[in-house]
Amino acid sequence: MLAIQNLETYYGNIRALKGISLEVPEGKIVSLIGANGAGKTTLMKTVAGVLTPRSGSITLNGKQVQGMKPHQLVKEGLALVPEGRQVLAPMTVLENLELGAYQRNDRQCIQQDIEKMFAWFPILKERVDQLAGTMSGGQQQMLAIARALMSRPKLLLLDEPSMGLAPIIVSDIFKVIRQINQEGTTVLIVEQNVRQVLKIADYGYVLESGQIVLSGEAQDLLHNDRVKDAYLGGKKHA
Repeated sequence: MLAIQNLETYYGNIRALKGISLEVPEGKIVSLIGANGAGKTTLMKTVAGVLTPRSGSITLNGKQVQGMKPHQLVKEGLALVPEGRQVLAPMTVLENLELGAYQRNDRQCIQQDIEKMFAWFPILKERVDQLAGTMSGGQQQMLAIARALMSRPKLLLLDEPSMGLAPIIVSDIFKVIRQINQEGTTVLIVEQNVRQVLKIADYGYVLESGQIVLSGEAQDLLHNDRVKDAYLGGKKHA
């Protein structure tokens, strides 16, 4: 579904991504792990069209999409849940969800999808008229995921969905991510909770200093000594 070849993204003269190549097969969950500053968010923003790569290619469903704007990529079937959630604070839960479907015009199906989001995230139904900015971090994360799903993406990008959340909320978020995938949405996820994400992922990549240094089946990475030493030992970051 997603194929990235020799991708290079710069911040000014600083090369943040150094020839990244990876694949996200249709129907799978692929995880991206690495220390802070490794380039994970830069890669997600580049794939989502927020940043423009200097070289390399991004192919989505057989079509080269590097350099496309974010709204164009939404039409191509891609949605990003950004790091830090970035819900529309002065708007209600319902308004956030409706804006997630802003490129759609199938009003009846939009309403059905809103009800589906309420089934996945019951707290959103309870808070339907609440301003998003007054919700807890976990509730905002659920809203951010639901808002992205309202565009009916084929590929969902999740950037640090568990950051700053209580363990019980994290568990709920990961259950929904797995359910989203089981219902047909392909997922590329950046996550600090390495153990949890590798348990639900099919495949994983490890980034260090803008380069992929390790890749493999998620279960193999979970038991890889290098991964265990760097991300599953005493260190908290991922």
